[in-house]
Amino acid sequence: MRRILSILLENEPGSLSRIVGLFSQRAYNIDSLTVGTTDDHSLSRITITTMGDDRIVEQITKQVNKLVDVLKIIDLTEIAHIERELLLVKVFAQDETTRAAVTRVADVFQGAILDMGRHSYTLQLVASTEKKSTDCVAARLRLPRHTGDR
Repeated sequence: MRRILSILLENEPGSLSRIVGLFSQRAYNIDSLTVGTTDDHSLSRITITTMGDDRIVEQITKQVNKLVDVLKIIDLTEIAHIERELLLVKVFAQDETTRAAVTRVADVFQGAILDMGRHSYTLQLVASTEKKSTDCVAARLRLPRHTGDR
């Protein structure tokens, strides 16, 4: 079963490394990892997505709680929460036809063009995890690949 864990810990050098090391040492896989400081800059929040049954998640929780830097760990899986999937992609678009196609894809999937370079566009697409429209967009963006020099 897919589980989402939120860990509040002291914002100290090596804190993230200790958490990830704990997962690695016990052969637990991390599917996704997000880290950032909180409003209180002395604290960080780590959100980890992993796979495991209740016994494995209980073991992970106990091991993480033993770490000195950790203040709190919460299993968000059953709590009401919002999930988003983010896709950032750089597309080479040297001619007007390709640029128009990229712009259409961004419009259709309600994406945003973050950067327009001379030879490339950078797109941002956000979707709820139920929709998985980022997968559709990734498939649609299989435009002809640039093989020459930049």
